[in-house]
Amino acid sequence: MQSTQIKKNIVELIGNTPIVRLRSLSERTGCHILLKCENFNPGGTIKDRAALSMVVEAEKKGLIKKGDTLVEGTAGNTGIGLALVAKALGYKMIVVMPKEQSPAKEMLIKLYGAEIVFKNPVPFANPEHFYHVAKNLAEGTKNHWWVNQFENLDNFKTHYETTGPEIYYQTGNGDLDYLVASSGTGGTLGGTSSYLKEKIKKIKVILVDPNGSGLYSYIKENKFVMSGSSMTEGIGIMRLTQNFAKAKIDDALNVPDQDLVNMAYHVQNEDGILLGMSSALNVAAAYKIAKENQNSGKKILTFLCDSGERATTKLYNENFLKEKNFSINPI
Repeated sequence: MQSTQIKKNIVELIGNTPIVRLRSLSERTGCHILLKCENFNPGGTIKDRAALSMVVEAEKKGLIKKGDTLVEGTAGNTGIGLALVAKALGYKMIVVMPKEQSPAKEMLIKLYGAEIVFKNPVPFANPEHFYHVAKNLAEGTKNHWWVNQFENLDNFKTHYETTGPEIYYQTGNGDLDYLVASSGTGGTLGGTSSYLKEKIKKIKVILVDPNGSGLYSYIKENKFVMSGSSMTEGIGIMRLTQNFAKAKIDDALNVPDQDLVNMAYHVQNEDGILLGMSSALNVAAAYKIAKENQNSGKKILTFLCDSGERATTKLYNENFLKEKNFSINPI
């Protein structure tokens, strides 16, 4: 008789996500383009991992107790993960987020019982930036705790201890040539790249950055310079966080929004996978690397950070794309 594998609560479903080979792009390039499917997490994104880790570690350190209120500034996905974890583990949640993010993200945060405080998008130096508002709200209110995903190294830690090892074993103990990933807080890239660099000597780690972010120029020129803008949400930054500082990066690619639009529609049509905006950015970069290594059989892994259901008002909205002067030209 088989033993039961019943989970005690929803957060025990976080992690151990599968990897899938993107058939169409792999056949076209003669490489293996692999997707780590983080949309299989219960909150639908890779941010569930960091959310759980930061809350559990805060409990262990005595920083929070049941019934307290968690506060975080986020463009959406971390807010969803934290709202889910807070509801499951007995906390309240306040999410401070910039206006004009995906309505689907706002809806999910509310469905998990969290309160949302909306702020106008402003430069980071402005005290009304959502990051500073969240910090001040938490630090100025009793029984409130600021999660601080950008600088909280429990974000990095969970990817070093879970995501990296999963990738290593799922790829046959490290039969992998490239790790390609965009970055927001730097936790995912920091943790996975640190682990995989220790285990796989040949692996190259490539940062992918959209327009409007300074991480590409930081890797290339050691200074933060941005140009243009992007419709992506929660990707890219103009400062060095403690989590990103942990990343082991070999090179960086800049990918404009038009490329991610083209890639999203190709993968939808050819592979039956709906990519979110950051996922489409990742896959567009992985495809570029595969083309540079044509017919080499290289194994290139990137993240399906979240799925396209949350991008229906932007990426999969033809009227929105026309307004922003994007065309739909699957690769």
